[in-house]
Amino acid sequence: MAIKKVMVIGAGQMGAGIAQVCAQSGFDVFLNDMNEQALEKGMKNIEKLLTRSVDKEKITESDKSEALNRLQPSTELTDAESCDLVIEAVVENMEVKTKVFSDLDKIAPKHAILASNTSSLPITEIAAVTNRPEQVIGMHFMNPVPVMKLVEIIRGLQTSDETYQAIEEMTNNLSKAPVEVNDFPGFVANRVLMPMINEAIYTVYEGVASPEDVDTVMKLGMNHPMGPLTLADFIGLDTCLYIMEVLYEGFGDSKYRPCPLLRKYVKAGWLGKKSGRGFYQYEK
Repeated sequence: MAIKKVMVIGAGQMGAGIAQVCAQSGFDVFLNDMNEQALEKGMKNIEKLLTRSVDKEKITESDKSEALNRLQPSTELTDAESCDLVIEAVVENMEVKTKVFSDLDKIAPKHAILASNTSSLPITEIAAVTNRPEQVIGMHFMNPVPVMKLVEIIRGLQTSDETYQAIEEMTNNLSKAPVEVNDFPGFVANRVLMPMINEAIYTVYEGVASPEDVDTVMKLGMNHPMGPLTLADFIGLDTCLYIMEVLYEGFGDSKYRPCPLLRKYVKAGWLGKKSGRGFYQYEK
């Protein structure tokens, strides 16, 4: 199946990034969000990032104009009627996601593939609320989307080979690297990353070292470009906690138990960079 028109649902950092790379790769794109302010912010951020790429001579002014011309803001889910692929990038909450997929199943054309950018939730469960589970798949992009090359493609229990092949081909067309992953909690990226971040938080909680020193050890000792606690602040501590809870519930293994300090920070509203305070303090 040829994918030509795409809708991305959710105009936050991930959704806007996905919409941007799709538009830059020649796809016609709706960026959808029910919140008009969020949608306007998402569109402005895309334009700002494209302008920065022009300034750095990575793309031309003509490339920027063509990408923006392929991008349309949308506040109505009914715009999915004309799309070949819908990529959901809303909040990491099963109830919210299944509502979106249930609605999309009624709106999107019969041939359309429905994809989720979920970072940890089961694709099989999301697919079960639709009448097309064979056409439901996970496309887990990495953040920031325009920079990071990896896309985890997650097969649900009923995802067809045809659906997988169409999404793998599209991922290559986005100049991304597709990796096939089966439907287990956290997939690969977060199953490996989040326990490392959680263990780094435990070292602070237990007084082993300060956040700065933990990050220095991982940067200079393990050659990580960013320390795990800085990374946690950028991801959002609430998101880290949610993914750890999904892993803990999904596997029932104590090694995935979220650190009490992580819970405490989230309850205090210390969510990382987006709230101005996490393991570090940031300018709001």
